[in-house]
Amino acid sequence: MKALALALFPALALAAAPPPTPRRVSALLIPMDQGAEARGVKLESYLLEGLEQFSGFTVRKPEELFGMPQDEEAKASLQRGTQGLTQSLKAYEANDYEDAERKLRAALKELQAAAGVMSTCTELCEATALYAAVLHRRGDVEEARLHLIDLMALSPTFELNPKRYPKEFIALRAQVATSRSAMLRGSAVVKSQPAGARVYVDGEFQGYTPMTVNTMQVGKHLLRLERPGFRQHGELIEVSPDDVEVAAELTPTPEYKKYDAQLDAVAAEIVKTAPSPAATALGKALGVDRGMLGTVKALGPQGTELVVGFFDLRSGKKLAGKRVVLQGDEFGQEKAELGRLVNALVTTALGGGTPKEKKHSDPLDNRQGTEDWNGESAGGRRGVSEKKPRGGDPLDGVNGTEDW
Repeated sequence: MKALALALFPALALAAAPPPTPRRVSALLIPMDQGAEARGVKLESYLLEGLEQFSGFTVRKPEELFGMPQDEEAKASLQRGTQGLTQSLKAYEANDYEDAERKLRAALKELQAAAGVMSTCTELCEATALYAAVLHRRGDVEEARLHLIDLMALSPTFELNPKRYPKEFIALRAQVATSRSAMLRGSAVVKSQPAGARVYVDGEFQGYTPMTVNTMQVGKHLLRLERPGFRQHGELIEVSPDDVEVAAELTPTPEYKKYDAQLDAVAAEIVKTAPSPAATALGKALGVDRGMLGTVKALGPQGTELVVGFFDLRSGKKLAGKRVVLQGDEFGQEKAELGRLVNALVTTALGGGTPKEKKHSDPLDNRQGTEDWNGESAGGRRGVSEKKPRGGDPLDGVNGTEDW
């Protein structure tokens, strides 16, 4: 009877079949030296973006696998600081400037300690503006100027509410904005342990540690560091015309500690052709089916070496692998290079084989990760070449990538 139903209603039977489950994939790079540690997070992000081009994958990012929690103490400070700002504002609007000043000092202290959980300076900027206004009210103009410089450093476009602040104070802010002090610039050298943390200044992404953030306006700035597998770090830094150096020790999550303990075993098996028990154990621990696993090694002036394998983490089998040497990112080319690398590895894996090559003593020799990229587009789609009429130019129709 069941067979008869399937014969009579084949379309209904097909519609009732559950859709295939998307394969959970991720990209994880293991740094082999300190120089590579600073590059790992950035290169991982490029590999992940490449994997997102494939519709059959559910990409899991390292922050999902290992966590990237906020600082709980900073969150509590933000709550207390916000409450203190509300109370200060009430005292200010009641013309009780002495009480407002006292409460603002406490609120500012809490808000400065909350730098790690603030993506914008809304509360801190409002408290800084209000404190400068209170100082101006009591006749301390120079102190008010200093806090207005901090305000403009935190947010150059912060607007003062004319219904709250008197015209004289707003005029002082405009005067400070064109002063010599407001024109001064400085730099901040930002380091972290481990390196490779994303750097945000006043909510804007700047790069990865270690790095120097240049041409910052003198005054206070919000600094936040983020690295998957570590608790977010933040602090309020004060920039001066001289270079400022910030060094942060990041706190790992329990999930990252477990992952870190497996790295040596995984790194040793990435270059092998036999199934990797370490990769299988890693996939099981992280809940990932497929993985773009690789090692990163700094080669000094010669660039950065990546040895990458695309693994079935359920069996430990390496489906495809390549070795690439990146020569730098002066023109922003690394993102495109790694996107093509991911495309080549995944399409090779899905095709069930790898191109035949001459054997060398090094199984990864001459595998630069670009051999077959010219005909591939993102997501594994093969490009179609167009026929062009021959002209007098012998290079006509040649794009320079045919032999990669």
